[in-house]
Amino acid sequence: MKSLVSSITKSARSILCQECLSVFCKHLFSTSSNMAWRSHGEDNTSLIQNLFSNNIVKSEEVRDVMLQVDRGNYVKSNAYMDAPQRIGYNITISAPHMHGHALELLKDHLKPGMRALDVGSGSGYLTVCMALMVGNAGGAVGIDHIAELVEMSRENIERDGKAGLMESGQLHLVVGDGRKGWAEGGPYHAIHVGAAAPTLPQELVEQLAPGGRMVIPVGEDGGDQSLDQIEKGMDGKVTKTRLFGVRYVPLTDKERQWKGGRQEF
Repeated sequence: MKSLVSSITKSARSILCQECLSVFCKHLFSTSSNMAWRSHGEDNTSLIQNLFSNNIVKSEEVRDVMLQVDRGNYVKSNAYMDAPQRIGYNITISAPHMHGHALELLKDHLKPGMRALDVGSGSGYLTVCMALMVGNAGGAVGIDHIAELVEMSRENIERDGKAGLMESGQLHLVVGDGRKGWAEGGPYHAIHVGAAAPTLPQELVEQLAPGGRMVIPVGEDGGDQSLDQIEKGMDGKVTKTRLFGVRYVPLTDKERQWKGGRQEF
């Protein structure tokens, strides 16, 4: 009986929505993503084509970039399931539909020549997508506060045949506190944050370029959280739009996230 319960629990976890950690939620059943958990693929091509066919990835621009970045090089198991997967260091790689959703929200701010920041870059997957979108005249920075995780992401990127992005400077990975951003590479036209901040980090707002956009979950851990869109006008005026309710892991410090030792998968 215990083994049966364990098996059911694991199966349920595999289809949780990454936005709110719930099986039944508006993000999986809304008009734009009601086919999310039917988008699993046999390989990267079929996964992305399914996301596109199911109208989760809406633009050819985002589809074509995701086709270039093989998720199998960034996660050790179940790479082509449309579900989050553990990658060690007490974090997960987001579900493919969440990566597609983020890129769709930011695509107009990831044009060639623009600059992007990925806070909590984790496996490096989304940072690579952003780097490809901004092109060799632009640049993307991925920041994470665990040095071992940043090194692992470098290895992932090399395995995916994208080492040239790092060598050219089109993609830059740094170890640091993402809550403070990375001013050296800014200002940024696009900022993506992959964990929930209790309040909007002012330093990230300051590093947003005029005309730029940030997508960030905001709210206390275990409390009311929302995915917010932050835009800075050309005159510097900042506007905040609540997109929808979510439940994310907290944007926290290294010591609270991972105490060292053996990484868990």
